[in-house]
Amino acid sequence: MNVGEICNPMVVSAAPGMTVTEAARIMRDQHVGCLPVVEVTGDGKSIVGLITDRDIVLSVVACELEPQTMTVGDVMTTELVTVSSADTLSDVLYAMHQRGVRRVPVVSARGVLQGIVALDDVLEAITDQLNDLVRAVKAEQGRESVERK
Repeated sequence: MNVGEICNPMVVSAAPGMTVTEAARIMRDQHVGCLPVVEVTGDGKSIVGLITDRDIVLSVVACELEPQTMTVGDVMTTELVTVSSADTLSDVLYAMHQRGVRRVPVVSARGVLQGIVALDDVLEAITDQLNDLVRAVKAEQGRESVERK
């Protein structure tokens, strides 16, 4: 299974010039914990950063700064971990582990945003695979009990 099969292609994003307050409202309204920060190019939406609800809390709220006057570009993370849609679940888990992140943007070779994959997505896919293994074992046990009678 690859990342393209489990990532969410419907990604809500932010622009670098958007205020932190606007980004927080989008997160609340869309029920998401992070927004890829993009700039529109001829190829599509090129990712330039990522802002999370945690970034807002630690960099703005805890420092008693004004979110209405700060931009997403002021707070976003620019050293991104990204994966391609062809990468495997192991690849994305390794990337998450190495950088200590729970969400990873999925990008094309040109850096155009194609989706986002969260740790929850990976866990769901692995759980489905484990359930398939359990069903295979039970099917084998059922077949053996019928053949042995």
